[in-house]
Amino acid sequence: LPAPFKEALQGAHGRGALIAGLCLGTFAIAGAGLLAGRKATTHWAYTDQLQALHPDIAIDADVLYVDDGDVITSAGVAAGLDCCLHIVRARYGAEAALRLARHVVLSPHRQGGQAQFIERPLAPTPNADRFAKALDDVRATLDEAHSLDSVADAAGLTRRTFTRRFQKTTGTSFGDWLADQRVTLAQRLLEQTDKSMDMVAFEAGFGSATSLRQHFAARLKTSPMQYRREFSETAGALSAA
Repeated sequence: LPAPFKEALQGAHGRGALIAGLCLGTFAIAGAGLLAGRKATTHWAYTDQLQALHPDIAIDADVLYVDDGDVITSAGVAAGLDCCLHIVRARYGAEAALRLARHVVLSPHRQGGQAQFIERPLAPTPNADRFAKALDDVRATLDEAHSLDSVADAAGLTRRTFTRRFQKTTGTSFGDWLADQRVTLAQRLLEQTDKSMDMVAFEAGFGSATSLRQHFAARLKTSPMQYRREFSETAGALSAA
């Protein structure tokens, strides 16, 4: 790594800047010595090379990105976009990340690792087929119960055909997708309203505040209360006052 580049990275890191290495950018960060003893990722085709050059890095070849606090690394090119959305979500909230994802025609949050199918947004369209309409209806009624069989029936498909098409279209299972939709709705309610945790849980379809907390812990590594403190519009206004 050229000395001026190495010094620039080390200097920025020393001043508290967030350092992000997208795809093969991880090599530059590693070359600057900023990943020693840390967990990181890069494009799956180059993980062995990165490990050989820097054996002190704990490399995870299966994930889309690794957030290690002040240093973030991502897998291949598409995963770099996931990583950037993650940064926006962490700093500005789910609504900002959702708006950006829509603008660049990208799924707001992908489950799984580098080998998964790329999720294609399932946006409402005037001529949406029964499959897309069934998912639109689920998103519009997340406070209601939705089983795989009932949604498959609404789409006019057998359970097996629906499951296969859903996996191919989104790269995840219906259950995980539904939970993600509900978490995203809960994030927006926590950001934009002062509704109680029980009410947020009910409107997002979790049924109880306990279930809401469990899903937040599993997917966002935080609690609903902590998320509200960090990202709610009310909290932001108070901080700026």
